[in-house]
Amino acid sequence: MKRLVILTEIISPYRIPLFNALAKHEAIRLHVIFLAETDPTLRQWHVYKQEIQFSYQVLSSWRRSIGGYNALLNCGVIRALEAAQPDVILCGGYNYLASWQSLLWAGMCGVPFLLWSESTSYDLRAGRPWVEFLKSEFLKNCTGFVVPGKSAREYLVARGLKERGIFTALNAVDNNLFMLGARQARQNEAQTRADLGLPPRYFLFVGRLVREKGVFDLLSAYAGLDPSLRGAIALVFAGDGPERQRLQEQARLVSPGQVLFTGFVHRDQLPAYYALADMLILPSYTEPWGLVVNEAMACGLPVVVSCAAGCAADLVRGGWNGKIISPGDVAAIGEAMQSLACQTAVWRTMSLRSTEHIRRYTAESWAAGIAVAVQHLGSAH
Repeated sequence: MKRLVILTEIISPYRIPLFNALAKHEAIRLHVIFLAETDPTLRQWHVYKQEIQFSYQVLSSWRRSIGGYNALLNCGVIRALEAAQPDVILCGGYNYLASWQSLLWAGMCGVPFLLWSESTSYDLRAGRPWVEFLKSEFLKNCTGFVVPGKSAREYLVARGLKERGIFTALNAVDNNLFMLGARQARQNEAQTRADLGLPPRYFLFVGRLVREKGVFDLLSAYAGLDPSLRGAIALVFAGDGPERQRLQEQARLVSPGQVLFTGFVHRDQLPAYYALADMLILPSYTEPWGLVVNEAMACGLPVVVSCAAGCAADLVRGGWNGKIISPGDVAAIGEAMQSLACQTAVWRTMSLRSTEHIRRYTAESWAAGIAVAVQHLGSAH
């Protein structure tokens, strides 16, 4: 049994089920070091500590925004690693000082160091010289890498890293939570729609309201639909962010049609929004993965997703369970919305395919992928 220490930023509600599954794996003794409980400047997530079933600690931290970048400084990183005595370290990124401290400590102590890497060729930070320099320095000192899917693997290979050092752990959410929540929402459809103020039919976006998510393209595509379709199907933005006010101002010009802004939606409410929607649309310009696609598929939705989303290559097949569009292609977004909304039989087939396909992407399959990487590197050192 290998002692694995995971170093990650915050207690994300989406990672707790994965870490719980990993803690139950027969080959792993897990300890998680969180750099902070949450990030209130970007996220309004609940911290579901009562669901945690693994060993963990939260480091003291200091967070500030400096020149548009999110700086997070921690105390006690080295002490925490020395106390945990890891056989392998899995680090969730390279953009915090704690990540570099852990990498240096691992090198000095001869501990294999894995990087969880979700970067793809669509990463908007690519091309910035200082970012690329730091990334290259970090990558070349890692023992191995764990990726969530095909796009992230291809990105690392393109950077000259050897495939034998790259392991896949399929990105996942708690499918059962979303499937059950969707089933309950549909069983009580009229009451759920009334409680949430949802229209009879709607296209759905879930995520932060920022320009790089393609939200203005989505609104433009909706405004360009046939008036009769806009009159029958609304557009719902489930989320919050700095572009909300500007989006709302533009949405007031759309007529006929209805554009709703729900504000931030917590995890436990999300299944209902998915369950009653026609489809999820995620037209991002950059998206390391896109866990909202996992969630929507678990709730039985066809998905329209940009090829920039890391999940697109693994979760979506054009014409099979949704559509894949290019970033910024407003016409393609509109065509996808129009065609899927008007073909009931095709929609039903895609819905079933989404539900079936996402069953492979579970917390247990993610944990199994991590365990393979840990055992491989642990036995090699």
